[in-house]
Amino acid sequence: MTPIQRKSLPLLLEKKDVIAQAKTGSGKTAAFGLSVLHHLNVKKYRVQNLILCPTRELADQVAKEIRKLARGIHNIKVLTLCGGMPFGPQIGSLEHGAHIIVGTPGRIEEHLRKGNLVLNDLSALVFDEADRMLDMGFKPSIDAILEHVPTKHQTLLFSATFPPEINTIANSIMHNPTTVKVEATHDSSSIEQIIYKLDNTDSRIAAVKSILLSNRPNSAVIFCNTKRETQEIAAELANTGLSALALHGDLEQKQRDQVLVRFSNKSASILVATDVAARGLDIDALDTVINYQIARELEVHTHRIGRTGRAGNSGKAYTVIFEKESYKLRALEEYMGQTLTTQSLPSLTEIDEPAYKPPMVTLQIDGGKKQKVRPGDILGALTGKGGIEGKQVGKINIFDHCAYVAVSRKIASDALHKIEAGKLKGRSFRVRRIRG
Repeated sequence: MTPIQRKSLPLLLEKKDVIAQAKTGSGKTAAFGLSVLHHLNVKKYRVQNLILCPTRELADQVAKEIRKLARGIHNIKVLTLCGGMPFGPQIGSLEHGAHIIVGTPGRIEEHLRKGNLVLNDLSALVFDEADRMLDMGFKPSIDAILEHVPTKHQTLLFSATFPPEINTIANSIMHNPTTVKVEATHDSSSIEQIIYKLDNTDSRIAAVKSILLSNRPNSAVIFCNTKRETQEIAAELANTGLSALALHGDLEQKQRDQVLVRFSNKSASILVATDVAARGLDIDALDTVINYQIARELEVHTHRIGRTGRAGNSGKAYTVIFEKESYKLRALEEYMGQTLTTQSLPSLTEIDEPAYKPPMVTLQIDGGKKQKVRPGDILGALTGKGGIEGKQVGKINIFDHCAYVAVSRKIASDALHKIEAGKLKGRSFRVRRIRG
């Protein structure tokens, strides 16, 4: 078990109210997920647990993890309710009932207000990344949700930081809570921090290109402070021939899903994101983080670099600053309690190859859960008689009306033709290669 699981699970299983301080990647989802499942009465087909998350991506990730933990238990229904998704189908799903609801505060409040969601049988309320919910202005929605929660229930509050507003929430809804605080699962020894200090006439974006082309990471996240920067940087990198995608709060849900699918399945190497959009990302083997500039809040900066070097792996975190921003570096050093040395930036003229391609390509199939398409159907269509090898197939993601499959770049055309010429569930589906 991770430290947060080891310290919190005994308390959670005793149904105590718990305030847990744990950073991203610490294993907290499994901690409260196991507790929720342990106390669940499967025969009681009512909403017994509500898990609130700040973003749709985190809600989807939490629901996926709980479903994975619940594989050995029959007939458990986990329902995700998030904004940005059609409202009507969610009403239909609620009418069919659910045991566990995972969602964002705004959409949960809306369903409660309209009477679609009833919490009379709630036994556990979980706040995941509570600090981000407050940062994103969800306090009024949270207050409205609490009016529908029965008096007797267990409350679990997980947060990476503890602003004063969290104490207000804890004092108003929790009963004699026990506080658990652990260090992150990574430490400074697993993350190599590299600072590049630029002359005031240099270009930040040129520095980022130099870092990427000289190191050629398989998966890199570039953190920016604004949505506009994410778009501009992703476009500039794409013009260079690099596989870069932007992730920010203005994307439609379908676009967000596609971006995250492509980055997680290794068919896009670079994700340019704001801090809010990237919160809750769970990307395996993220080897590089680049800070386009030091975060406005120093605590946020530590969360950024903690995206790499997780679960015992090593990683690199690069930060680009101008000479005139040296005072920010000194403040960061004081906050982190360590000395950060600056290095010379690799010159673009010293780099042989102008760009590099990710190892995988994503194919989109116009059929999903609603058409009864399963991962096994797609894998079978690709690897059947005269097909490609199983090891050349990567992640498969199934959504309501579409599916994505990653295949090795070398055999992408063969894989596309194989699905076009074959059938899934006895039917032919349109398939295309996602480019750009």
